[in-house]
Amino acid sequence: MIVSQTPESIDPDQARRPRPLSELPPRAWAGVVGLMTDIDDTLTRDGAIEPAALHALQALREAGVPVIAITGRPHGWSLPFAAQWPLAALVAENGAVALIPDAGGVRTEFVQDEATRARNAERLAQVARQVLLQVPGAALAADSGGRLTDIAIDHSEFHQLPPAAIAEVVALMRAAGMTATVSSIHVNGWFGEHSKWTAAQWMLQRLFGRRLDDEVERWVYVGDSTNDQPMFQHFVHSVGVANLRRFAAELQHWPAWITQGERGDGVAEVARALLAARGVIED
Repeated sequence: MIVSQTPESIDPDQARRPRPLSELPPRAWAGVVGLMTDIDDTLTRDGAIEPAALHALQALREAGVPVIAITGRPHGWSLPFAAQWPLAALVAENGAVALIPDAGGVRTEFVQDEATRARNAERLAQVARQVLLQVPGAALAADSGGRLTDIAIDHSEFHQLPPAAIAEVVALMRAAGMTATVSSIHVNGWFGEHSKWTAAQWMLQRLFGRRLDDEVERWVYVGDSTNDQPMFQHFVHSVGVANLRRFAAELQHWPAWITQGERGDGVAEVARALLAARGVIED
């Protein structure tokens, strides 16, 4: 479902021209109840959360605004952050694994059942071997040991792949029947229909017993890369942090708004706008 834009978000021909978040009308986010966000290069820099982003998440929690993070990072990498950061939930592996903090720690839940995950494991390993054999310079992501439902090829974190090699990795994954996306650091591939969008739907139902389709205009989504494009399409209130512009040549769907600051500074801008819409003035 692609939601039509509201007068206070963007007009139809603005799909490729996001407006500065500083121009957000004062009442545009008055009905917003929560935030969903990417992690890498949105909340973080070089794998660590930026102080401005952490402060923003804490301010939102104190104001009663739930934050759900959705990432291509693996379960193992995500687990400590789900426990430490002020989040309502963290969904890892592009919608396959949910990490939900509760009084007893962090609960792990899966989209696919155990038998399906076991069947897919060898298929994932086969595709990984094929990619490493056929694409010069390809290397598994450093966080691959913590992956349960997908594979990731590093293109910018510790290893550099040129655009042609990235495209070849994506093509090999898709030829094997996988879903493949490109984040700011990795090429992720998996078997299944799950995605960042299905993760968002899953978490709203799981945490609050509500359908995201019924209230997508009440949530803000923040991202930084080409794999956030489906979310930019679905969410009326979509925001790109400023470093999204480095993917300008590859983007077909821009967010409604873009921040002045990059990464954590951009997320802080989003939090301030959300809190202002709720009548909260940050210290």
